[in-house]
Amino acid sequence: IFKKWLKRASDVASDETKQHIDLLTRVRQRQETDLSSFADAVALILATEVAQIECLSTYHSVDYSSSRLAAGYSLGEIAANICGGVISFDEALSVPVSLAPDCAELGDSTRMGIVFSRTGQLNVEEIERLCVSITMERKGTIAISAILSPNTILILGQHDTIDRFSSRRRETLPKTVHFRKNPDHWPPLHTPIVRQRNITDRASARLQSMGGTLSAPVPPIASLVTGKINYNDYNSREILNDWTDHPQLVWDTVCETLASGIRVIIHVGPEPNLFPATYKRLADNVSGQNRASGTSSLGRRLVSGMVDRPWLAALLPSQANLLRAPSLKHITLEDWLLAHDQVK
Repeated sequence: IFKKWLKRASDVASDETKQHIDLLTRVRQRQETDLSSFADAVALILATEVAQIECLSTYHSVDYSSSRLAAGYSLGEIAANICGGVISFDEALSVPVSLAPDCAELGDSTRMGIVFSRTGQLNVEEIERLCVSITMERKGTIAISAILSPNTILILGQHDTIDRFSSRRRETLPKTVHFRKNPDHWPPLHTPIVRQRNITDRASARLQSMGGTLSAPVPPIASLVTGKINYNDYNSREILNDWTDHPQLVWDTVCETLASGIRVIIHVGPEPNLFPATYKRLADNVSGQNRASGTSSLGRRLVSGMVDRPWLAALLPSQANLLRAPSLKHITLEDWLLAHDQVK
């Protein structure tokens, strides 16, 4: 199954980039991808996710369509649309792969910054305002790329905009707001930076004429583009177009999934990390100091755990579903398939 999808993805990627891409050899030789091979990375991720879902169905009789909900960070949302029957694998892969070289070139000058607070909620508008102010100086674009939680935001910026943000946030943001710069270079997807190569418009032109049928995804998709479960039978192409230059609303999607009553989350793809880490942080924060508390009342234990987490306390009880986070069961599908190998 993996050979089939890696070969198929290699053919699509090679055709779109006009370069020879051999994912099967890359995997066999354990060659890591980097910015220069971003198209390979895109194809590898989507092929792996689709292959894992097929393995789950073929060898373990688990029907993906019977899941209550699907959600995916970045390329994961495209994979959810493929597995959900909205668009074909080849057409879905062809769009991000065709745009990958330009995204990678923009990534040569793009760095990531992590804005966070150990206590209060971040003011998204203040951070957006500072990003716009720095961008207006015409020395590079900087913007929010993902809202991971009420107290953690990822931003991507060109040239020295990340450094300027770090310096100026001390003047405009509360002292409780901290900042950490990531040393790596990043393709600036999910930010307006991609507009500099007309990536949004080029994606739109490809998406609007994409074939297939008018159908809503099965299972429903909680979109990180909109932060809602609002895919229907005709709006998938519009949402996926906004996927290119809109920030990923991770926290809104986490809240949607918790409100849906799910009990088990299966993490699909090669070494999934963002969603598992986000849920773990939330579960740890909700648990707080409960285990260390000697009081018998659940309410008092919960409140005692909120002392150093006012951002979380402010969300309760209006978002009481967050309390379910510690009780969720998480399965990393890649590890589970290896542990339950039935192929002899």
